[in-house]
Amino acid sequence: MSNIVAKDAKVEAIGSGFFFTEGPVWNAAQGCLHFSDIPANAIHQWQPDIGLTVFRTPSGKSNGLTRDREGRLIVCEHAGRRVSRIDGDGNATTVASHYEGRRLNSPNDVVVKSDGYIYFTDPPYGLNPTFGVAEYPELDFAGVYRVAPDASEIAVLADDCTPNGLAFSPDEKRLYVADTEQNHVLVYEVGTGGGLSGGRVFAAIPGSSLAPDGIKVDRDGRVFVTGAGGVWVFDPGGGRLGIIPVPELPANLAWGDADWSTLYITARTSVYRIRTETAGLPV
Repeated sequence: MSNIVAKDAKVEAIGSGFFFTEGPVWNAAQGCLHFSDIPANAIHQWQPDIGLTVFRTPSGKSNGLTRDREGRLIVCEHAGRRVSRIDGDGNATTVASHYEGRRLNSPNDVVVKSDGYIYFTDPPYGLNPTFGVAEYPELDFAGVYRVAPDASEIAVLADDCTPNGLAFSPDEKRLYVADTEQNHVLVYEVGTGGGLSGGRVFAAIPGSSLAPDGIKVDRDGRVFVTGAGGVWVFDPGGGRLGIIPVPELPANLAWGDADWSTLYITARTSVYRIRTETAGLPV
């Protein structure tokens, strides 16, 4: 762990007083962090020299956030039951909302592959009034989906778990998916056409009914997963290296700053950060 986090590195809060923070993503162009507060129906923005501001409200009770190849914000909306894309003028368009004529459950987390395809998870966690809307599911499964960059096609890639957070390996040959219900992380092999196969257990994350949740990967392929006690760190083979302690149960995380070496962590009522000795994959 000394190659990952210095012994004197401190976890510090950059904001608190929220309801349930999620979905952090760094905006390299503007040097700021965006993150969701799901029950508050808002996306917040934090900049080192300015502090916290509200970036967007209502947000569709957004959860996971990322950026596409053009720098546009991609949003998983629980209340909207869709994945949306926000352009530079603040206009939101739908990327995915239905599969075979039925509404999605509540898109949860999202990543964009280097070819522009959007991968997202769709568990039912937002089908309640606190974190989304009090509605019934129209689909009888929770899937991992892939959507074309122009939203012209949508495909189910996996339906063998209740998927939550997800992240690609540096070479994009693996996709890690958190199965919160089973307290473990699955790893799928990514084919040349972008499809998934396998789905074996990569690592167990016991100790909490609400974890694992968010996943990120550093430049060396180490896997960082939110879980009981903090951020769990695994080597590419699934061996546990250690835990970065966090004061609250974390939900998600993101690399940021100009060198991508600061780990930002959303944890219930607060957002934290810690400097690391490694660096994440640029978004």
